[in-house]
Amino acid sequence: MFFRWDWLRPQLTAPIVPTLGPVHPEALSIGIFEDILRAAYTGDFLPYDKDQRWGGEKDEKVLRKDVVHQPEHTLIPTLTRRGRGVVKVFAYGSSDSVMGEAAEVAAKLASMHAVASARIVRPLGPETAHPRGTRIQLKDFTTGPCPAPEGPVRPVTAWPTAVQNTFAPFAETMAADGLAFLHTQMQADRCGPVLATVIGDRIVGAIGPMEVRADAIGRPQLMPQYFAVLPETRGQGLGRILWRAAMHWGQARGATYQLLQTEVGGPSDRLCRSEGLTSLGFSHMTHI
Repeated sequence: MFFRWDWLRPQLTAPIVPTLGPVHPEALSIGIFEDILRAAYTGDFLPYDKDQRWGGEKDEKVLRKDVVHQPEHTLIPTLTRRGRGVVKVFAYGSSDSVMGEAAEVAAKLASMHAVASARIVRPLGPETAHPRGTRIQLKDFTTGPCPAPEGPVRPVTAWPTAVQNTFAPFAETMAADGLAFLHTQMQADRCGPVLATVIGDRIVGAIGPMEVRADAIGRPQLMPQYFAVLPETRGQGLGRILWRAAMHWGQARGATYQLLQTEVGGPSDRLCRSEGLTSLGFSHMTHI
């Protein structure tokens, strides 16, 4: 094994794994970190990688020869060639000096691999004061029922054809939230159902795809979704209805939990906080 768990475990203030993102705290193990090193050689998706559902090849890979693993801190750099390319250095450790070393590693590797961007990803614990970036939240389906909400929510394909045809312009409007990409996956029949809400025969909000897959320890997980409501229709509770419909869908199909990433202070963050989700910590990204 490359990693020493007695070194790494105390540094994991939030359950974030390079190339995989957030994982359930019970699935966080040295095995996952060893898996991402092996995947750097093979280029394959790990069986529990959430990106596997999109097909193709895994783009982000660990630069395993450049990993820094010490008792006080661990730096794990990754490389993505998509677009103009980006190097990320995941900085684990409580000392403030870890950020300076991570910045040096990120800048050096970005130059070496001729990519346009270098970033540091810093996991922070749930007790962090005045956090920025994204909050990692846990919805535990085993603690109580998730009833179906009252409201106009159905799978896109269950709406009349005229309503379905309004998804394309909605997706383009909300492209920044990933809905245009989601629409391409829907057209190629590469993903599970997408739930949508309607006002006046026009789709104004959606969440999906809805899929349940096993995590690294075999527990059924409701996979992350794209989620958006048109700005001009917000404030009517449509986002909450969509979210609750998604949670009902997942629980009814055997999911035991879902992990969500929300922008701190954003609409989805406020919604999840008001729904009583558990905060597992934060991920703060710094551009070099």
